Amino acid sequence: MDIKSFQVFAHLASSLHFGQTAHAHHVSPSTLSRMIQRIEDEVGCKLLQRDNRTVILTKAGVKFEQYANQQLVQWREFQGDILAEQPQLTGKLSIYCSVTAAYSHLPQLLDGFRRLYPQIEIMLETGNAEDAVSKVIDRQVDFAIAAHPESLAKSCYFHAIAQIPVSVIAPVVDCKVKQQLEQRQINWHDIPIILPEHGAARNRFEKWYRQKGQGKPNIYATVSGHEALVSMVALGCGVGVAPEVVLENSPVKDRVQRLTVPSAMKPFELGICCLKKRMNESVISAFMATVLES
Repeated sequence: MDIKSFQVFAHLASSLHFGQTAHAHHVSPSTLSRMIQRIEDEVGCKLLQRDNRTVILTKAGVKFEQYANQQLVQWREFQGDILAEQPQLTGKLSIYCSVTAAYSHLPQLLDGFRRLYPQIEIMLETGNAEDAVSKVIDRQVDFAIAAHPESLAKSCYFHAIAQIPVSVIAPVVDCKVKQQLEQRQINWHDIPIILPEHGAARNRFEKWYRQKGQGKPNIYATVSGHEALVSMVALGCGVGVAPEVVLENSPVKDRVQRLTVPSAMKPFELGICCLKKRMNESVISAFMATVLES
């Protein structure tokens, strides 16, 4: 059983809420359920009693929580002892990600690294999420938080950290777009569409739209960055598509609504990307090790 299993169980035993623990560890509730099932299979008994509303530790679960916390304390002590014996690593680490990822996923990835290597300078660049992988390939940054592209360059290493659902969104404000969507028979070819300039979200939307068989979409605008897209939808400019993590963290999230679509879009696989040939460099190797542990 690995450290991550102990971390996840300890958090769930404290929160007693699958949704909160799944969000804290950037996994889906179904993935969390499978992780707990594997732990129970390895232990050999039920650790949790769960129904639609509550989660309760069994007697074995209470004992295992104590054991998990003991293992985590010993692990932190071990890390501290090893760090004290090693010369301090110095240098710079450059990371690229979207504005949303900078506060939704980056802090957790950096917390352990900053504790272990306080003398390494962190250089952060934010921008369009769809440019993340190319930033790594062009060696403009060491790492990027990126959605797994449909075709990943062989030179890149990708470590998944979360599954991100995608939603079709529309404005809440009273406007022409809202009125069009309230019609009994929606004429999608008349509804203005706002799309990312390129990337996974645009590809998913285009595939979903083709399934409707209503001709070419009426593209109102293309934008750079999902945050800008959500803002334009909130203003009543059109309908768009955005990752759930962007919606949840958007300051205008109350001004958009998620549309119920017949076929769900495939979620993003979000992860850390770097060049394979650079993984043996000391700073990059150290960061990757803390990511794998957390």
